[in-house]
Amino acid sequence: MPPESPEGLLARLEELKTCFGPADGARVEGLLDELAQARFEDAASLGRFHEALLFLRAHPHNPEIVRRTEQMLAWFGQRVGELRAAGADLTPLEEPEISGIAGTAFSAIFSYPVACHVASRHPAAVEIDWESYEDADRLGPSLPRWVPLLEEDALVEANVPYRAWVGAARGRARSDLVWLLGRVLLSPLSFAEKVDRYDSLRVPIRWELGEARATRTHTRLRARKIVYQQTPLIRRSEVSLASELASPPLPLRSVSRRQAEALLDLVRDTSALRYRELWGFTHGDPASILKAQAGRGVEIFFWGVPPPWRLPLRAYHAGFMVKNGVPVGYVETLSLFERSEVGYNVYYTFREGESAWLYGRVLRLLNQLLGVTCFSVDPYQIGHHNEEAIEAGAFWFYRKLGFRPMRPEPARRAEAETKKVQTRPGYRTPARILRRLAEGSMILEAPGVPVGAFDRFETRQLAQVAVRRMAERADGEAEAMREVAAALEVRPHHWSRNQQGAFWNLAPALALIPDLARWSEAEKRAVVRIIRAKAGPDEAPYLRLLQNHGRLRAAWLVLGS
Repeated sequence: MPPESPEGLLARLEELKTCFGPADGARVEGLLDELAQARFEDAASLGRFHEALLFLRAHPHNPEIVRRTEQMLAWFGQRVGELRAAGADLTPLEEPEISGIAGTAFSAIFSYPVACHVASRHPAAVEIDWESYEDADRLGPSLPRWVPLLEEDALVEANVPYRAWVGAARGRARSDLVWLLGRVLLSPLSFAEKVDRYDSLRVPIRWELGEARATRTHTRLRARKIVYQQTPLIRRSEVSLASELASPPLPLRSVSRRQAEALLDLVRDTSALRYRELWGFTHGDPASILKAQAGRGVEIFFWGVPPPWRLPLRAYHAGFMVKNGVPVGYVETLSLFERSEVGYNVYYTFREGESAWLYGRVLRLLNQLLGVTCFSVDPYQIGHHNEEAIEAGAFWFYRKLGFRPMRPEPARRAEAETKKVQTRPGYRTPARILRRLAEGSMILEAPGVPVGAFDRFETRQLAQVAVRRMAERADGEAEAMREVAAALEVRPHHWSRNQQGAFWNLAPALALIPDLARWSEAEKRAVVRIIRAKAGPDEAPYLRLLQNHGRLRAAWLVLGS
């Protein structure tokens, strides 16, 4: 019998990687031995092999599979190099689902903070991708500020060779990109203006990954103990979010400043490799990072952002999920009162794992740290302008976990689709209907929490009401601040800079409350504590104070509905 093809071996490995019966570990070991000698002739198959190895490293059957996957991943860049030398097309390895493999490269447009991070962490590996810079003419208005005599070309010529001008001007700078970022950094502008100036250029950056530790191939966090997968994976049907929310608190510990800084560098790299940027990754606060032990080898790191980067009304937090040292996903939350809007993403490679169970662990942690008891999902998460979510059937992921549509029309459609699924064997909801179902948010209330309190409330609506009111007055913003300061009997100009910033942000929404000045002294003092907490070391106390102020909650819910 002729030897099995690499594609056949790979297909069997992909099928076996989620099987955890008594003999499955040995079968996986055998396949890994055969695949160690196999040579893939196309990038797509090689990419699939890489993802299977990462999945097995995160969900290993036994110590031997950990050893073998680590060994094979350590040499993976060499496999990519061999494929490149053979003249294969490597562009499939730049797709967002699998980008970040050792030995590959990719191009992306990053924001100014992320471009600065990548250039400072990997200066020899990143450069302006001039070959794909279709918007190079955007350099015309800005570059003459930093390059003498460039007006000789830029003001009168077509097809200006900006690459040559930058090369002439950069001097001893390590690269064109480092030079350009340095010019922006040294310009006499505020940080926000620098961000706008650089981002308007839409500079594509080429990142040659090589064998850097930042690659997904090599990125690991130290795991104190590897948890081996010796029983079947937990299926979505076996997960009860009510039970998860009622479970004991997750064990927590703080993270040292040095470890926190290293972690944020890692998550920024991990995100950039996937063409993603997260507010809480870019502006994460190392002083606030906590590590939670979620069980089954999973650790969840969770943190907030410093006062200058906080949202005006909602509290922002971000998290990063690791299984047996392998990054498997992230979460970001926007919370007001007891409701948290949860953006949850398990990386494509690990979605065949225990995504629903892990989601339950995340909600338990949010409840534990922030006191939130209502969890909502933004329309984008379930498919609004997000074809990936449509293809994945994200609506049903949340629906089967107990979430319900908040708007009446999607709720009616969801009931009709649920009946079809229950009565028609093999029925699958068409994409066009999934798009209609994704036109509104979904929500889950914890057991015992009144249903429907947030169905019509939107923070955006509350903020827009405040903006309209200020627009109706000649000096609307200043007048709102004066009204609130007088009603609360405070002098915010005597407060710290961060507390003043929190007051300026919250005052327009507080000024909407017509009887604020007639509230009791205790209620007013509680509002002042809320404002000060917004500027505190972490926003969790701010949320808990909001949750305990029934009168403020009632007023804002009406105004934002």
